[in-house]
Amino acid sequence: MVAISKDKIVEAVKKAIENSVKRRFKQSIEIIIVLRDIDPRSPEGRIRETIFLPREIKKDIKICVVADGETAAKAREAGAYKVITKAELTGIDRKTAKKIAQECDWVLVRTDLMALAGRILGPALGPRGKIPVPVPPAADIVSVMNRYRRAIFVRVKDQPQIMCRIGTEDMDPEEIAENALAVLSSLEAKLPNPAHNISKIIIKTTMGPPVEVGST
Repeated sequence: MVAISKDKIVEAVKKAIENSVKRRFKQSIEIIIVLRDIDPRSPEGRIRETIFLPREIKKDIKICVVADGETAAKAREAGAYKVITKAELTGIDRKTAKKIAQECDWVLVRTDLMALAGRILGPALGPRGKIPVPVPPAADIVSVMNRYRRAIFVRVKDQPQIMCRIGTEDMDPEEIAENALAVLSSLEAKLPNPAHNISKIIIKTTMGPPVEVGST
Protein backbone atom coordinates (compact mmCIF):
# COMPACT_ATOMS: atom_id res chain seq x y z
CA MET A 1 0.00 0.00 0.00
CA VAL A 2 1.13 3.57 -0.70
CA ALA A 3 1.95 5.35 2.55
CA ILE A 4 -0.40 8.31 2.18
CA SER A 5 -2.68 9.20 5.07
CA LYS A 6 -6.12 10.73 4.85
CA ASP A 7 -4.87 13.71 6.86
CA LYS A 8 -2.19 14.45 4.25
CA ILE A 9 -4.78 14.40 1.48
CA VAL A 10 -7.11 16.68 3.47
CA GLU A 11 -4.20 19.07 3.95
CA ALA A 12 -3.46 19.09 0.20
CA VAL A 13 -7.14 19.62 -0.66
CA LYS A 14 -7.40 22.62 1.68
CA LYS A 15 -4.20 24.11 0.27
CA ALA A 16 -5.35 23.58 -3.33
CA ILE A 17 -8.61 25.40 -2.61
CA GLU A 18 -6.85 28.21 -0.75
CA ASN A 19 -4.32 28.71 -3.57
CA SER A 20 -6.95 28.75 -6.29
CA VAL A 21 -8.32 32.05 -7.60
CA LYS A 22 -12.09 32.18 -7.21
CA ARG A 23 -13.96 31.70 -10.46
CA ARG A 24 -17.50 32.39 -11.60
CA PHE A 25 -18.19 28.67 -11.72
CA LYS A 26 -17.88 25.86 -9.20
CA GLN A 27 -14.47 24.32 -9.73
CA SER A 28 -13.85 20.60 -9.54
CA ILE A 29 -11.20 19.08 -7.32
CA GLU A 30 -8.98 16.73 -9.31
CA ILE A 31 -6.44 14.12 -8.37
CA ILE A 32 -3.45 13.39 -10.59
CA ILE A 33 -1.57 10.16 -9.92
CA VAL A 34 1.80 10.06 -11.67
CA LEU A 35 3.12 6.57 -12.33
CA ARG A 36 6.67 5.27 -12.45
CA ASP A 37 7.98 2.38 -14.59
CA ILE A 38 4.58 1.78 -16.17
CA ASP A 39 4.36 1.60 -19.95
CA PRO A 40 0.89 2.75 -21.10
CA ARG A 41 1.18 0.32 -24.02
CA SER A 42 1.85 -2.71 -21.81
CA PRO A 43 -0.90 -4.95 -20.35
CA GLU A 44 -0.37 -3.61 -16.81
CA GLY A 45 -0.35 -0.07 -18.16
CA ARG A 46 -3.68 -0.31 -19.97
CA ILE A 47 -5.69 0.60 -16.90
CA ARG A 48 -9.40 1.24 -17.44
CA GLU A 49 -11.49 1.15 -14.31
CA THR A 50 -14.93 2.26 -13.14
CA ILE A 51 -14.72 3.44 -9.53
CA PHE A 52 -17.72 4.03 -7.30
CA LEU A 53 -16.85 6.83 -4.92
CA PRO A 54 -18.02 6.78 -1.29
CA ARG A 55 -19.08 10.43 -1.51
CA GLU A 56 -21.23 11.86 -4.30
CA ILE A 57 -19.59 14.68 -6.22
CA LYS A 58 -21.72 17.79 -5.92
CA LYS A 59 -21.81 18.47 -9.62
CA ASP A 60 -24.40 17.64 -12.25
CA ILE A 61 -23.67 14.14 -13.57
CA LYS A 62 -25.45 13.70 -16.88
CA ILE A 63 -26.84 10.19 -17.25
CA CYS A 64 -28.33 8.91 -20.49
CA VAL A 65 -30.62 5.87 -20.38
CA VAL A 66 -31.37 3.72 -23.41
CA ALA A 67 -34.55 1.75 -22.69
CA ASP A 68 -38.22 1.29 -23.47
CA GLY A 69 -41.41 1.04 -21.47
CA GLU A 70 -41.42 1.23 -17.68
CA THR A 71 -37.64 1.51 -17.46
CA ALA A 72 -37.67 4.58 -19.69
CA ALA A 73 -40.55 6.13 -17.75
CA LYS A 74 -38.82 5.62 -14.38
CA ALA A 75 -35.57 7.02 -15.76
CA ARG A 76 -37.37 10.19 -16.85
CA GLU A 77 -39.00 10.55 -13.44
CA ALA A 78 -35.61 10.10 -11.76
CA GLY A 79 -34.12 13.01 -13.72
CA ALA A 80 -32.13 11.27 -16.44
CA TYR A 81 -30.43 13.84 -18.66
CA LYS A 82 -31.60 11.99 -21.74
CA VAL A 83 -33.79 8.93 -22.34
CA ILE A 84 -33.52 7.18 -25.69
CA THR A 85 -36.04 4.55 -26.79
CA LYS A 86 -35.30 1.77 -29.28
CA ALA A 87 -37.17 3.63 -32.00
CA GLU A 88 -35.19 6.81 -31.32
CA LEU A 89 -31.92 4.89 -31.16
CA THR A 90 -32.33 3.47 -34.66
CA GLY A 91 -32.68 7.01 -36.03
CA ILE A 92 -29.47 8.36 -34.49
CA ASP A 93 -26.79 9.39 -36.99
CA ARG A 94 -23.05 9.84 -36.38
CA LYS A 95 -23.32 13.53 -35.58
CA THR A 96 -26.02 12.93 -32.96
CA ALA A 97 -24.10 10.00 -31.50
CA LYS A 98 -21.04 12.23 -31.05
CA LYS A 99 -23.16 14.86 -29.32
CA ILE A 100 -24.56 12.25 -26.92
CA ALA A 101 -21.05 10.95 -26.20
CA GLN A 102 -19.82 14.47 -25.55
CA GLU A 103 -22.70 15.51 -23.29
CA CYS A 104 -23.37 12.39 -21.23
CA ASP A 105 -21.12 11.17 -18.43
CA TRP A 106 -22.70 7.71 -18.42
CA VAL A 107 -24.85 5.82 -20.91
CA LEU A 108 -26.93 3.12 -19.22
CA VAL A 109 -28.42 0.61 -21.65
CA ARG A 110 -31.02 -2.07 -21.00
CA THR A 111 -29.36 -5.36 -21.93
CA ASP A 112 -31.81 -6.21 -24.72
CA LEU A 113 -30.68 -3.03 -26.50
CA MET A 114 -26.94 -3.40 -25.88
CA ALA A 115 -26.06 -4.79 -29.31
CA LEU A 116 -27.93 -1.98 -31.06
CA ALA A 117 -26.53 0.71 -28.74
CA GLY A 118 -23.02 -0.66 -29.15
CA ARG A 119 -23.27 -0.46 -32.92
CA ILE A 120 -24.78 3.04 -33.03
CA LEU A 121 -23.24 4.78 -30.01
CA GLY A 122 -20.10 2.70 -29.46
CA PRO A 123 -17.95 4.36 -32.16
CA ALA A 124 -18.62 7.77 -30.58
CA LEU A 125 -18.27 6.66 -26.95
CA GLY A 126 -15.08 4.62 -27.33
CA PRO A 127 -12.64 7.43 -28.25
CA ARG A 128 -13.87 9.39 -25.23
CA GLY A 129 -13.16 6.53 -22.85
CA LYS A 130 -16.84 5.82 -22.35
CA ILE A 131 -18.65 2.53 -22.73
CA PRO A 132 -22.36 1.61 -22.66
CA VAL A 133 -23.22 0.15 -19.25
CA PRO A 134 -25.57 -2.87 -19.42
CA VAL A 135 -28.61 -2.78 -17.13
CA PRO A 136 -30.73 -5.94 -16.68
CA PRO A 137 -34.43 -5.46 -17.52
CA ALA A 138 -35.44 -6.39 -13.96
CA ALA A 139 -32.99 -3.95 -12.34
CA ASP A 140 -34.21 -0.87 -10.49
CA ILE A 141 -33.09 1.82 -12.93
CA VAL A 142 -33.38 4.53 -10.26
CA SER A 143 -30.93 2.72 -7.98
CA VAL A 144 -28.56 2.13 -10.90
CA MET A 145 -28.70 5.81 -11.83
CA ASN A 146 -28.00 6.88 -8.25
CA ARG A 147 -25.04 4.51 -8.11
CA TYR A 148 -23.52 5.92 -11.29
CA ARG A 149 -23.92 9.45 -10.01
CA ARG A 150 -21.05 8.48 -7.68
CA ALA A 151 -19.03 6.76 -10.39
CA ILE A 152 -15.95 7.87 -12.30
CA PHE A 153 -14.06 6.17 -15.10
CA VAL A 154 -10.28 6.31 -14.95
CA ARG A 155 -7.77 5.24 -17.55
CA VAL A 156 -4.14 5.58 -18.48
CA LYS A 157 -3.91 7.26 -21.88
CA ASP A 158 -0.67 8.20 -23.64
CA GLN A 159 1.17 9.30 -20.49
CA PRO A 160 1.82 7.17 -17.38
CA GLN A 161 -0.65 9.02 -15.18
CA ILE A 162 -4.29 9.13 -14.16
CA MET A 163 -6.30 12.30 -13.69
CA CYS A 164 -9.90 12.35 -12.50
CA ARG A 165 -12.43 14.45 -10.63
CA ILE A 166 -12.93 13.55 -6.95
CA GLY A 167 -15.02 16.45 -5.73
CA THR A 168 -15.90 20.13 -5.96
CA GLU A 169 -14.52 23.11 -4.09
CA ASP A 170 -17.65 23.45 -1.92
CA MET A 171 -17.41 19.89 -0.55
CA ASP A 172 -15.99 18.99 2.84
CA PRO A 173 -12.25 18.25 2.40
CA GLU A 174 -12.74 15.08 4.47
CA GLU A 175 -15.25 13.78 1.92
CA ILE A 176 -12.95 14.65 -0.97
CA ALA A 177 -10.12 12.80 0.78
CA GLU A 178 -12.33 9.71 1.11
CA ASN A 179 -12.94 9.79 -2.64
CA ALA A 180 -9.20 10.19 -3.27
CA LEU A 181 -8.44 7.15 -1.11
CA ALA A 182 -11.03 5.12 -3.05
CA VAL A 183 -9.28 6.00 -6.32
CA LEU A 184 -5.88 5.11 -4.86
CA SER A 185 -7.14 1.82 -3.47
CA SER A 186 -8.60 0.81 -6.84
CA LEU A 187 -5.42 1.79 -8.68
CA GLU A 188 -3.16 -0.03 -6.23
CA ALA A 189 -5.05 -3.25 -6.95
CA LYS A 190 -4.12 -2.91 -10.64
CA LEU A 191 -0.42 -2.09 -10.27
CA PRO A 192 2.32 -4.73 -9.91
CA ASN A 193 4.18 -2.76 -7.22
CA PRO A 194 2.04 0.18 -5.97
CA ALA A 195 4.61 1.53 -3.49
CA HIS A 196 7.09 1.91 -6.35
CA ASN A 197 4.76 2.51 -9.29
CA ILE A 198 2.98 5.50 -7.74
CA SER A 199 5.48 8.33 -8.02
CA LYS A 200 3.43 11.41 -7.11
CA ILE A 201 -0.07 12.25 -5.94
CA ILE A 202 -1.25 15.74 -6.82
CA ILE A 203 -4.42 17.62 -5.90
CA LYS A 204 -5.64 20.68 -7.80
CA THR A 205 -8.74 22.67 -8.64
CA THR A 206 -9.88 22.97 -12.25
CA MET A 207 -7.97 26.20 -12.84
CA GLY A 208 -5.63 26.24 -9.84
CA PRO A 209 -2.00 25.29 -9.26
CA PRO A 210 -1.06 21.69 -8.35
CA VAL A 211 -0.39 20.68 -4.75
CA GLU A 212 1.62 17.54 -4.15
CA VAL A 213 0.41 15.28 -1.35
CA GLY A 214 3.17 14.68 1.20
CA SER A 215 3.91 11.12 2.32
CA THR A 216 3.62 10.11 5.95
